[in-house]
Amino acid sequence: MSSNFKILYHFSSDDLHLKLVGDFDGSSALVLANALTEHHGKVEKIVINTCDLASIHPFGLSVFRNNCSVNKLSCPLTFTGKYGSKIAMEENSP
Repeated sequence: MSSNFKILYHFSSDDLHLKLVGDFDGSSALVLANALTEHHGKVEKIVINTCDLASIHPFGLSVFRNNCSVNKLSCPLTFTGKYGSKIAMEENSP
């Protein structure tokens, strides 16, 4: 995982808000995928804010989009911020 990557969590009502901070590489993508898998059955919606990402590595994007557990999530994902549309998978895009 990129040494400067972290996820900040905030629960609001039945929603989970995740704020991604730092560089998004392959390991960071797996950390995000694991967080989504862990929380998807416990909340109505997950909002992922990308405004504090410094960069997105193509490999990280590929790892995230091809992650089987992410592709099977039952709750909707909403991506916001400067990289939101780049990370969003088409079937989960707002």
